[in-house]
Formats: sequence, structure tokens, C-alpha cells
Amino acid sequence: MAEIVKLAGAEKIAEEAARRWVQIAREAVADRGVFRIMLSGGYSPRLLYQLMATDPWQGRVSWEQTCVFWADERRVAPSDPESNYRMAHEMLLEHVPVPDNHIFQLQGTGLASSVIRDYENKLRRHFQLGRGEWPRFDLVLLGLGVDGHIASIFPGTRAVSDLSNMVVVYEVPSLQTERVTVTLPVINNARHILFLVSGDEKADPLREALEGPFQPSTHPAQAVKPIDGALTWLVDKAAARRLTG
Repeated sequence: MAEIVKLAGAEKIAEEAARRWVQIAREAVADRGVFRIMLSGGYSPRLLYQLMATDPWQGRVSWEQTCVFWADERRVAPSDPESNYRMAHEMLLEHVPVPDNHIFQLQGTGLASSVIRDYENKLRRHFQLGRGEWPRFDLVLLGLGVDGHIASIFPGTRAVSDLSNMVVVYEVPSLQTERVTVTLPVINNARHILFLVSGDEKADPLREALEGPFQPSTHPAQAVKPIDGALTWLVDKAAARRLTG
């Protein structure tokens, strides 16, 4: 069952997420010698990245033993202001000593087949995956869009039902643009999945995700069910105002 933690605001969400990041990272390094995290874009993760780049949080993580991946990316160059890579790099990665060869960028540009092949190869090689195996991240960070999307898995699209591929590139009709995203099996194989949700505009999608009828094609967050891991929602009072539980 998911843990739901209600906090005062986005800044408190960032602080609690930072505390959990440090704890999960320390456990991963102690147990396996490496901490593997999958980042996402959005306002709440931005605050978290900014916080993790400052003292005392920066000094609490073994950055040299951290490997960084992305859950999704827009179809833009890494220098574009809309790039998830650029945001994470500017807010966090250029301020902490993660080795360059521990940063596994998800390409936003190029032929769809090349983008998919490049990222799948990175995942397979890093995790040394055999046939039918999925990567196992220590921590996956997710937000929740006002339309209910997670990563770049949008309601009513084929990304919701794709259980065969690790990565998809597809047209999002509501945006009239392509997105790149990992699929639900990748997310659900993580040891820890952490949702960060804040703001009044998230009240309806959060209520639908947590208390609405089970319709994952309409509410993709409902399909986030770790196979053998922990799922936690960090939500602020504004986003949680319509929850009845």
C-alpha cells in the first residue's frame, strides 16, 4: 500500500524528499556500492534539485557512487530551456561531483529508433540485463501533471499500455508533439518510487489518482504499483485539499 505524506508546501516536500534521497542513497551504497536514481522534470523536482545542491544536503550523499538517469525527455536539444536534462544539470549536476560517466542522458533529438536504441543500450549495459530483465533503480522521482500524466506517460496514449518496451517515443495528441519516456514496467521495478505533488491545480488529478475509480488509461498514476518496492506520495495541503482519506 502506498504511503501518503501531507506537508505544508512545496518547500517542505523538497525537504522531506531530500531526507529520503539521502537515506535511500546511503542504504544503496552500503548494500550494493552504487546508488541509481531516475530523475524527472517539473516544479517540485526543481526545488528538490536546488536543495540537494546546497549545504548541508550536498555533503550527505556519495556523489561519486551515484548514477543518474532520466524518466522522460521532451523532443528538444539538451540546451533548450524545455529540456529536463538541462534543468537537472543547471539545478543540481553542475554543482555536485557526479562523474561524467555516471550521467546517462536521455536524448531528446534524433530519429525515434535511434533515441530508443541509445537509451535502451545504456540501461542494458549499466544494469547488465539479460533477456526479459528490467532495470532496478534505487529511487525513481515522479511528478503528476494537471492532466494526470506521469513522466511522459499521458492519459489515453499507447505509453500507458506498453508493457513490452523499456523506452517509447510517441506523439502526444493533446500536445501535438512527441515525447520520450520510460515505460511503467521500468518504473514499477524500482525499489523506491517517490511522487512529489504540490499546488492547487493538482488537487483534482491527485484525488482521481488516489481515490477515483481504477482507470489507469485515464489516470496513469494508478498503474504505478511497485513489484517489490515502496511507493510514497509527498503532497502539500493545497494538492491534498480534495482527498477524503
